[in-house]
Amino acid sequence: MRDSYTPTDQRFLRWKAGHSIERPANPAWVGLVRDHVARGVSFRRARIVSEPVTDYIRFEHEITNGVNIAAGEKVRWLPRRAASDLCLPGNDFWVFDEKIIRFHHFSGDGEIVEDELVKDPDTVRMCVSAFEAVWERALDHEKYQPF
Repeated sequence: MRDSYTPTDQRFLRWKAGHSIERPANPAWVGLVRDHVARGVSFRRARIVSEPVTDYIRFEHEITNGVNIAAGEKVRWLPRRAASDLCLPGNDFWVFDEKIIRFHHFSGDGEIVEDELVKDPDTVRMCVSAFEAVWERALDHEKYQPF
């Protein structure tokens, strides 16, 4: 849900300087996703973004086909203005099997601070509900054009 992440990421800095991105940042992640998708696990990623988008979001959008989609993820984008009436958690998160939430905590400038695993059923239900609401409204990656 942030508009910028890890501003010191070398791949982002190279891309910003005009170089193409030739390989995934984390080949192990791509392999993990491919293996699990092959056995029927679904990976869905929803991104909520401000428009006009930041350079970092433009970078994420550009690499999504070659990384996330190529690995087997389904990715959707929701302009932040279309999320104003949704109840959303205050942090980025992952949902695992509708049982565990992994919150990602970032510093103000977008550096990763820590991750937190939460199993509280009420928190899990709230996050699952929030994700599904975003997913329903968001545009598939191939239909979303950042501006």
